[in-house]
Amino acid sequence: MVQSAMACKTFVCLRKACSFTACLITTSLITTCLITTAVARAEVTEVRYNLSTHFVDPKQSYYIDLLRLAMEKSQDQYGDYRLLPVEMDMPQGRTIKLVEQGKLDVVWTMTSISRERQLRAVYFPLLKGLMGHRIAIIRTEDEARFANITQIEELQRIPVGQGSDWPDSDILQRQGFTLVRGAAHSLLTMLEKGRFDYFLRALHEPWDEIADRPKLMVDTQFVIVYPAPLYFFVSPDNLALSERIEYGLRAALSDGSFDELFYHHAITEGMLGRARLTERRVFRLDNPFLSQTSKNLLSEPELWFD
Repeated sequence: MVQSAMACKTFVCLRKACSFTACLITTSLITTCLITTAVARAEVTEVRYNLSTHFVDPKQSYYIDLLRLAMEKSQDQYGDYRLLPVEMDMPQGRTIKLVEQGKLDVVWTMTSISRERQLRAVYFPLLKGLMGHRIAIIRTEDEARFANITQIEELQRIPVGQGSDWPDSDILQRQGFTLVRGAAHSLLTMLEKGRFDYFLRALHEPWDEIADRPKLMVDTQFVIVYPAPLYFFVSPDNLALSERIEYGLRAALSDGSFDELFYHHAITEGMLGRARLTERRVFRLDNPFLSQTSKNLLSEPELWFD
């Protein structure tokens, strides 16, 4: 009987010990999960982008503000973030290469099939396709010359300046325009010196660019229109950042904050009144460098400026 009682006590003790051990293991697992979750939430998404300081482009503030909006709108889902400007002055092609190599995290640029193969596109038009509504900067002495143009063929014969590595340059060249390519920061000076006779810009761009150039003016007679979405691009390997930015942009579109920024940002506000589109002749072009994925976005009218 004594041995039986002792055996029973031993069994009970073993059960208690096992329960205690199991409790410790369970507690440990819960603690580990909580710590892991806390660490994951504490991780900060760092986003490096190029900030031009020598050839300062005021328009870059729009894209930086939009990137910040996308990161804020995705914060609940993806956690905190930090935008890190990397101060360098370089052509667009070099910036794209640095993103491809992972030395920068994001670049904003007009799309093309080749760029979508080189980088991972965030398929959301940042300017509602506004880059494809092009009006001309001309020399003031040529105002009457451009006022008399009524056919696209006339424009195609007149030398037009565009950036060396811009998708717009390829579009215009494919459409038969007489194209002169140059470094982006030199194009206005080249126009003043007669290297070409007009310089096509998006609706929100020309007035600030020529504010201190009295020899130049914004033409009032025509607008060239072609589909030209401008996207954020990230490294091909950075799927997480691509998904986060798209999530944030879509959220901003849904709650109205994207349109609020687009129509009231210092860079874009007032552009429609100044451009006076209803008073211009419209020349429409195709964009043969648009991917099928980009073409599919044309069926979402809320993404586009009309």
